[in-house]
Amino acid sequence: MFDTVLVANRGEIAVRVIRTLRRLGVRSVAVYSDADADARHVREADTAVRIGPAPAAESYLSIERLLEAAARTGAQAVHPGYGFLAENGAFARACADAGLAFIGPPAGAIELMGDKIRAKETVRTAGVPVVPGSSGSGLTDDQLTAAAREIGMPVLLKPSAGGGGKGMRLVRDEALLADEIAAARREARGAFGDDTLLVERWIDRPRHIEIQVLADGQGHAVHLGERECSLQRRHQKIIEEAPSPLLDEATRARMGEAAVAAARSCGYVGAGTVEFIVPGDDPSAYCFMEMNTRLQVEHPVTELTVSVGGRTGLDLVEWQLRVAAGEPLPFGQDDIAFAGHAVEARICAETARAAADGRVDFLPSAGTVLALDEPEGEGVRVDSGLSAGTEVGTVYDPMLAKVIAHGPDRPTALRRLRAALGSLTVLGVDTNTGFLRRLAAHPAVASGEIDTGLVDRAAAQLIPAAVPEEVYAAAALLRQAALEPAAPRGGGSGGRPEPGGSALGGPAADVWVDPFSVPTGWRLGAEPAWTVHRLRVAGHPPVTVRVRGRAHDAELRIERADATPATTGSTARPGGTPAAAEARDRPSGPQGTGQGTPETPAASRTDEPQSTTTEATRPTGTGQGNTETPTTSRTDEPQTTAAEPTRPTGTSQGNTETPTTSRTDEPQTTAAEPTRPTGTGEGGAAVLATRTSANSTVTGAGARIPEAEADERAAAHHAAADRRPGGARAAAGTAPRAADPRPAADAGAGTTTPAPADAGAGASTAPARAGADAAWRPAADADAGAGADAGAGVRARLIALDEGSVLLDLGGVTHRFRHAGHGASHWLGRDGDAWRVVGHDPVEEALRGGAAAAHAGELTAPMPGTVTVVKAAVGEEVTAGQGLLVVEAMKMEHLISAPHDGTVTELEVTPGSTVAMDQLLAVVTPHEPQESEERER
Repeated sequence: MFDTVLVANRGEIAVRVIRTLRRLGVRSVAVYSDADADARHVREADTAVRIGPAPAAESYLSIERLLEAAARTGAQAVHPGYGFLAENGAFARACADAGLAFIGPPAGAIELMGDKIRAKETVRTAGVPVVPGSSGSGLTDDQLTAAAREIGMPVLLKPSAGGGGKGMRLVRDEALLADEIAAARREARGAFGDDTLLVERWIDRPRHIEIQVLADGQGHAVHLGERECSLQRRHQKIIEEAPSPLLDEATRARMGEAAVAAARSCGYVGAGTVEFIVPGDDPSAYCFMEMNTRLQVEHPVTELTVSVGGRTGLDLVEWQLRVAAGEPLPFGQDDIAFAGHAVEARICAETARAAADGRVDFLPSAGTVLALDEPEGEGVRVDSGLSAGTEVGTVYDPMLAKVIAHGPDRPTALRRLRAALGSLTVLGVDTNTGFLRRLAAHPAVASGEIDTGLVDRAAAQLIPAAVPEEVYAAAALLRQAALEPAAPRGGGSGGRPEPGGSALGGPAADVWVDPFSVPTGWRLGAEPAWTVHRLRVAGHPPVTVRVRGRAHDAELRIERADATPATTGSTARPGGTPAAAEARDRPSGPQGTGQGTPETPAASRTDEPQSTTTEATRPTGTGQGNTETPTTSRTDEPQTTAAEPTRPTGTSQGNTETPTTSRTDEPQTTAAEPTRPTGTGEGGAAVLATRTSANSTVTGAGARIPEAEADERAAAHHAAADRRPGGARAAAGTAPRAADPRPAADAGAGTTTPAPADAGAGASTAPARAGADAAWRPAADADAGAGADAGAGVRARLIALDEGSVLLDLGGVTHRFRHAGHGASHWLGRDGDAWRVVGHDPVEEALRGGAAAAHAGELTAPMPGTVTVVKAAVGEEVTAGQGLLVVEAMKMEHLISAPHDGTVTELEVTPGSTVAMDQLLAVVTPHEPQESEERER
């Protein structure tokens, strides 16, 4: 046995190999790039060596640097793991030349089986059935096209080198062959440095079943049973199990013999896998696909279901080491038995997005692991490369961990897997954990009636259509709690500890706290006001959560942007904007006073939207700090009116207004307002209100100004708002319609900018603690006006708020979440799912153009990554569906196509550009109707 082994890999497989080395008493050497300097495999190894910067070509794929690291540390052998150089014959040969043992097959076997064309010819000679397809290597695009036509559609394009599904393309339409061949070559060249392709007949609804083999250097070879790998997406396995629910004993034995014959045909040594494509309706008609000359990702399910000589606990990494050290296999095929069932799920850094055509796109995600809980328990195993603080980027493979469950039978194993996935929490990075948990519960999976296309067919059903309301409730109450004083905290309102050791509930009983610093919504002579939290989860419309009271005992109401409000005479916004959810009926009678001013008995004070059918003239009182008359209209949120002939606005904050002025603290929108000159805000500057086109903005006076100047004015206002007491800027108003040329009213008296959090005169405000988000704003009680309430709230309370966890009671039902804060966002996790909840400012979104008002032809990056191909230029005419750019992340490509016929008017990237998620890439401006008609003629 070796004394020191270098592990030439990263992530969970490096941790897995190091674990076996430690058990055997072998010194482990890890290698790392700059991106992995603090990674888990680096910390767990006995020693670690930096081998270069983040790009794999300069680190994990650099044979020279790996051999230098082995020489520096005195390593006697190199374990390649899987991926990177694991199936690179040149690396195996270089190790041998350097006097190092390569823990894997000989270079000749790697090169032979790595060339899928030669591999098929070799195993066919050994009597192994193969899939019909092209023959010969180095085929040109025309030869591949001709072979595909001869085989008949559909066909599968496959790289001759490499594996893992990268570069594989299923083509059903012959017209798409040229584009798909080009894309497959690019992926293959980028992943393996070799763009040689072959083409095979595609078998609809096949099963993917593989056989694990183990061979020593003395000519002995055995098989260790099969693994069912049919649950896959983009030709990448995501759930594997052993044994297959499809095979009977006779078919298993025949496939095992074929796999051993394939291994012997190439002089294989070590652990390897022979993959077969199996028709679901006739398992006996299996065909050889390829051989993986390395340890497989899914090897744990074999380890958990195989016994050798009556002993369980097989460790394939150990036998790789022993065989590489020259030891013979001490057992034969008759010594191998199978018992129980095991299922594995691959946890990947991915974001699921529903496409317009009903498909689900799984795009790479990135971020920092803020919180991590890995499952434990009987029959559960986790192979992971994660730890809290791990930085997940888009440079390497997206797989983060594997969760494996074992049981005496298949139903038990699946049940344990679902429970384990529900216990796994990763906050800070989007993963596919929840998706896998739902997939494992799918009826077809439970029954064993699966095939390689099941995941694609069922994906849309496995993505939740909406975010659960308790997620928004928890996020809102966490923000509400963050607004409360940061004094020493006890439990409940009286300072007694909450059950479970919560530190929630406000200051301790012996600490006096100014009641006006707690955002309970208290008001003199009126119902308590609501505190409004506008929230958004990526991929879902924004939501407004209204909270009244303190976080440990509150009334809460959730209003979704796509809900129909109970209003009369209100102006509905297209696209489900927050205005649609927040519009409320309001009386047009006299309103209340500003902050610090007593209200008259006849006054009604509102801080929410008002909507009236007619309103000829409405004289108002003074601004903040002055006394208003009983006929004042005072609002802190948008007002919508059906007709309002004339309404000049008043002066800046702190001055006296005339009886014919209107005092507002947030934007006002009207259905018809012929004349409405705008006043001044703080400092006397008129500010922008509504974006009306791609490059201009309407000011309060009705004149267009350049967008750049408008954005400067908005930024200046927001900076001023952030400097006010409390430092929080309100998420005020709603996104104005892009086609509406009228300005909205100012957040301050008489201006047209968003309101700061403290701008609501008479509203309950509190200094925000560290971590409190700016996207909240106190608002008046919706019940203040008769008929104004669109729905009663429910009781909600944070029962326990401990480090990293939240226990919420919503309407009498408790919900527990794992929680992590990151800047202004809250991550919440439960049952394998995780949500990043952020504050939503509709005014800021409107000033940026807004989701609803965005240019219909804007093309943005669907994931963080690198632009590898640019197929268009500015000024070029394109057609709907035409491919324009290719973005690559984690070795996977995503084609960006034109959304409609038009002209490329903006192109923001070049090949090699690194882009963030949702970054603007290009703009395709549609043809004007007249142009389209002329083109058709």
